[in-house]
Order: sequence, then structure tokens, then C-alpha cells
Amino acid sequence: MFKKSLYYMFISALAFTFLNVFVKQLEQFDVPQIIFFRSSGSLIFSLGFLLRYNISPLGNKKALLILRGLAGLISLGLFFAAIKELQLGSAVSLRYTSPIFAMLFALFFLKEKIQPLQWLFIGIAFFGVLLMKGFDNDLNSLGMLFILGSAIFSGLVFIIIRKIGDRDHPVVIVNYFMVIATIVSGIFTFSNWTTPKGTDWFFLLSLGLFGYVGQLFMTKAFQSEQTNFVAPLKYLEVIFTMSLGLIFLDEKYSMWSLAGIILVLTGLTLNTLFVKTGK
Repeated sequence: MFKKSLYYMFISALAFTFLNVFVKQLEQFDVPQIIFFRSSGSLIFSLGFLLRYNISPLGNKKALLILRGLAGLISLGLFFAAIKELQLGSAVSLRYTSPIFAMLFALFFLKEKIQPLQWLFIGIAFFGVLLMKGFDNDLNSLGMLFILGSAIFSGLVFIIIRKIGDRDHPVVIVNYFMVIATIVSGIFTFSNWTTPKGTDWFFLLSLGLFGYVGQLFMTKAFQSEQTNFVAPLKYLEVIFTMSLGLIFLDEKYSMWSLAGIILVLTGLTLNTLFVKTGK
């Protein structure tokens, strides 16, 4: 089963990697237009799933579902904005600090406890962030602000989903996100439309497909194996993204950036293993 989960996470990470690279190739387009193609493309798949299995897309916890959709939209928009300002590997690795913000939100709003060892792991990850920003002069301050904002709102999404619990189908939750993102981004897109040319159409139309495939196979991986084995495999996306960035985008990383990325991923992986094994 572990081989199957590894296979699923490999496909998921690869799909999200191509999504990230394609967004980087679309820097001439405004963020709302990129979000529109990303969300509307995935909406076709999520809505199709609900209709096929006769699941009501309206859901039960409507207020929380709308709030999750808005928080996800803001997080996604800030992430795409950050990709325009930062190298892909840096942006993706820093966005993975979202579980830390989720823990902090849970501490204050859900009164959940953070164990002493977890504070150490959080410190390791944030030291990595400080190392990247403090010593790598190539990192754009605006991009750092965008990506940390994206991580904060992504952490908020985790808390909202936890509040929703099992009272709504996972695809219903995703579908709300896609509907809200499509409507809001569509309003801004069509008031400031940039007509795609040539390969732009391929990149834009592929966003929804890769986004859906990434989510689908990540879900399959978590369903096929224990979470503590699967969760660290999420960081394959960072490795894949950095590799493609180096090969196709001529991105270069300083030793400070690499050291910071390693510390961020180490802190997050240790915290994930700690939480899931209860040790």
C-alpha cells in the first residue's frame, strides 16, 4: 500500500509542479485572469463529480463553506502574485508554512494545545524563513509578503475545514471554493481582459486540469496509507518545482536560500511526524 501511496503522491506533486511552472509562464496576465482559468477548469470536474454521484452542491454548513471559499481565494491569489515576484522553489516551500499558522489559529480560536517540542519544530521552520530573507538579497520583499499572506490564509482554510468536519462532502467543499473563485475572479477578469495568444491558451486551459489531478491523487494517497507516511511526501512538490525551475526557467538559488528551504521543510516534516505518530 505504501508503494501505491507513493505513486499517488508522485503524480499529485508532479501535477502541482506543472501548475506552478505554467503560472510562472503566464506573468503577462493579471492574477484574477489566471485564477479564473484555474478555478473554472477545476469547477468542471468537481461539479461533474457531484452531479454524477447525485450529491447536492449546496452543502449543509453554508456560511462556513462560503468563508472557506473566500479564504481559499485570497490564499490562491496571493500565491499566484508571489510566483510573479519570487523563484518558484522559494514560493512553494514558504507556502508550506501554512500548517504552522493553522496551529496558531487553533491555539487561539479552538483552544488546542501546542506541545513544547512542536514549538521547537515551528522555530526551526521560521528560522529557515528568516535565513532566506535576512541573508538572501535576491528575495523580493513584496513577494515574501505575498507568500506569507498566502500561507496565513491557507492556515485559516485548515481551521474552517476542521470546523465543517464531516458534515459536508469533501468535493462539496472544493466545489464551493471553485464557484466563489470563478465568480469573483471572473468579475475582475472581464473588466481587464488580456487576450491569450498561441501557447498561452494551452497554459491557461491546463491550469484547471493539473489543479484537479493534483487534488485528486493527493486525496487518493491519504486514503490508501497512514497519514504520517504520506504527509511528508507532499514536499516532493518543492523538489520537483525547484528542479524544473532550474532546468526550464534558469532559476538559481543561493546557499542561503537552499539552507532556508531545507530548514523550513525539516521543521514542517518533524512537526507532521510528531503530530501523526503522537510521539
